[in-house]
Amino acid sequence: MQRTTGIAALVALTTLAAGFPAYAAERPPRQITATVETPSLFDDEAGGDADADDPAVWINPADKGRSLVIGTAKNGGLRVYDLRGREIQSIVTPEGGRFNNVDVLTGFKLGKKKIDIAVVTDRGLDKLRIYKIEAKGLTDITSADVPLLFSKDEAEVEEQATGYGIAVYDRYAVVSRRHSTRLGIFRLEEKNGKVTYRTTDTLDLPREFRLPDGTTWSPCAEPGEDPQVEGMVVDAEAGVLYAAQEDVALWRINLAGGTFSSIPRVVERVREFGQPATYDPETEECTVEYVNGYGGRITADVEGATIYPTGRRSGYLIVSSQGDSRFFVYDRRTNKPLTIFSVTDGRTADGVQHSDGAAVTAVALPGYPKGLLVLHDGENTPNDGRTSTNFKYVDWRSLGLPS
Repeated sequence: MQRTTGIAALVALTTLAAGFPAYAAERPPRQITATVETPSLFDDEAGGDADADDPAVWINPADKGRSLVIGTAKNGGLRVYDLRGREIQSIVTPEGGRFNNVDVLTGFKLGKKKIDIAVVTDRGLDKLRIYKIEAKGLTDITSADVPLLFSKDEAEVEEQATGYGIAVYDRYAVVSRRHSTRLGIFRLEEKNGKVTYRTTDTLDLPREFRLPDGTTWSPCAEPGEDPQVEGMVVDAEAGVLYAAQEDVALWRINLAGGTFSSIPRVVERVREFGQPATYDPETEECTVEYVNGYGGRITADVEGATIYPTGRRSGYLIVSSQGDSRFFVYDRRTNKPLTIFSVTDGRTADGVQHSDGAAVTAVALPGYPKGLLVLHDGENTPNDGRTSTNFKYVDWRSLGLPS
C-alpha cells in the first residue's frame, strides 16, 4: 500500500527562512589526478548514442581483485568495467529505454539465497531494472510486469517526467522524478524468482522558498519544469538520505524503514540560491544576477553524492559542484564542510569536468589500498571533435584525508 508522508507540507516556504550560514573564505581546491580512465563513450550514432552518467562500485567478496565498476550510458545502456578500467560487458536498453542512474545493493534475499544486485533507473520507460551481479558480469532479473514508477499511464511516460536518480538501502530504493521535486521509496520484492517493487512512501521537496528579506524565490528553469533531484546516497548506518536538488541545495532527510521520517534540512545551498535569474528559451540557459549573500559555495548543479566510511558513523560525504568542476567534502557525522578538490589532467588520464555522478568504496583493492573513488567525466579528452564522456578512477589517498 502506498503511503504519502505528511511532512511534505511542512517543508514548503518555511524551511529556509532562517539559518543562512556565512562560509569562511575558501582555500584553493586541492588538485589531484586520476590513475585510470574507462574507454571513451561518444554521444552520436557512430558511438551508439552512449553518454556516461552515473557509476557504482561492486566489491567481489570472494576476490576483491575481480571487483567491478558499473556505469550508466543513457541510451547506450550499461557498461561494466574491471579495476583496470577495461570494459568487460555492455548491456543494451530495452526498446525505448534510457538508463540514467545506478546503485548497488548487497545481500538481497532472492529465494533461499542472498545475492548482490544493481538497481537502475530506466528514465525512458519510467521503471527500475534489476541485475544480479557476479564476477563474470550482470544478469537481468527484472520481473516482466514491474509497475511504472511515477507515471499513471504510458501517455504520461511519453512526457518523460520519469524515474531519474536512485539510492538503495536494505530492501528499498529511493528514486527521484525528473522535472519534479518528488521523491519516492520503493520496496524491492521477489516475484517468481525475479524482482519487482512497490511504492511505500513519497515526498515532495520545495519548489519555492521564503528568503530572509520576506520575498519568495524559485530557481530559474524552463517553463513547466520544477527543480529536480538526481544525485543521492543513503547513509544506512545513520538512517539518512542525502538528496541533491540540482538548482537548490543538498538536503538531509531521515529515513525509517520504507518511509521519510523528518522534515528535510539543508546541508548546503547552491551559489545561485535566492538570486534573480532570467531564462533564455533560445539557449535554454539562465542568466543569474548575484545580488545577495543567500547562496552557498556549490555552483549548480549539485550532483553526485557518495559516502566514504571510516567507522560505523564516521567518514566523509562527497558531492559534485558540477557548474565549476569541483568537489566538496563534508564530515559524515556533522556535515561540517572540510575540504574542496578538483581532478586535473595527469600523466595517465585527463581531468574531470562537469561531473554528474560519483561512487566511492573504502575497501582496500589492488592499486587502491585505502579505497577507490569513481567519477563521471562530462568532457573527456581527447575526443576527436565529438562529445565524449567516461569514468575516472581516483586513488582515495590522493585526497589527503585521514582514513
